[in-house]
Amino acid sequence: MVRMLIHLRSFPTTSLSSRSLTISSSSPTQQHKLWSGLDNWRNSPINDRRIWGPNGPLLPSSCDSISSSSFHGLVSAAPSLADLGALVLSTSDPLSKSHISHLAFSRWRSENNLPVGSISHLPSSPARPPKPLLVPTNEVPSPKDSPLPLNAYMLHTLAHIELNAIDLAWDTVARFSPFFDVLGREFFDDFAHVADDESRHFMWCSQRLAELGFKYGDIPANNLLMRECENTSNNVAARLAVIPLVQEARGLDAGPRLVKRLMGFGDHRTSKIVEKIADEEIAHVAVGVDWFLSVCQKMNRAPCPTFKDLIKEYGAELRGPFNHSARETAGIPRDWYDPSCGTQVDEGGSNKQSDKEQLSAVYDRLTHIISMESENSSLERRPAK
Repeated sequence: MVRMLIHLRSFPTTSLSSRSLTISSSSPTQQHKLWSGLDNWRNSPINDRRIWGPNGPLLPSSCDSISSSSFHGLVSAAPSLADLGALVLSTSDPLSKSHISHLAFSRWRSENNLPVGSISHLPSSPARPPKPLLVPTNEVPSPKDSPLPLNAYMLHTLAHIELNAIDLAWDTVARFSPFFDVLGREFFDDFAHVADDESRHFMWCSQRLAELGFKYGDIPANNLLMRECENTSNNVAARLAVIPLVQEARGLDAGPRLVKRLMGFGDHRTSKIVEKIADEEIAHVAVGVDWFLSVCQKMNRAPCPTFKDLIKEYGAELRGPFNHSARETAGIPRDWYDPSCGTQVDEGGSNKQSDKEQLSAVYDRLTHIISMESENSSLERRPAK
């Protein structure tokens, strides 16, 4: 059990919860300021605005509500939050997965006596639809070789990432449910909440694709984010470091640039959707920061070198250009990810050089879109700042 939580050091079985906005690390001279909106996000009511209207998110129509109601029986039969997560993970149809994810979180929030539960055996990969065809990254068609126009291409890639993100969050809930006594109820509440946000993002992307005359599955995609999920399935600290603090943090970097490119392309409606999604990602990164600090605190480990050790071990590359302002807002200290802020030091005090030649095959949320978009000669890549 201890090894599954983190193999760096024996893991105390006391509560991991720490709700203050400033958390002390194992170093008495360091403090970490969390996102100021984290408590408001945690205490926010269920967000049912899953339709993108003329001016932004709206409540679903009665027709959409009836569609969701067909899953109530499945959701109400689940005996625990972990079982609800497993239900989402076992659902292959993307829209059904999104609806069930929202109903699952809604039930969790409305039933205070629903236990987190425990699932000992979980499939390594979630259920997937026949399309999109999952291929290696270098076989995913570039924008100029895709049958989709650029804005639809970007939306399809983003929809794929959001669908993966639903499963990533629920996998975190179900996978680590046997360690409820260590992690505490709030850990599982946070990641179920993240899953609900991601399911709403997928609905917006799917709706906009349909408005443009396309649908999710029209072009091949990769399975790299879920590979990261599998790689970190035995280590909660690595899961937190690699997914929220690397992959989702890259969305903070690329989001504003993608919005500008979509505006330049003339698709203001899509740009508004992407802008809203990027804004909501701050909460997901902040959740990861909070729980990573909490884990490090219980291990009596300094967060910065622990983070760097984990991303090196798991092959997660820190790639710029970085949006320092957004990362600071989310609570990621700059010296965690920016080599210009200092040299990495291990526990013995010896210097470590970043392995810059080791390239992670994993692309994050919006940075993956930007890197592929650059192949389209009709748009000029902005120089990195």
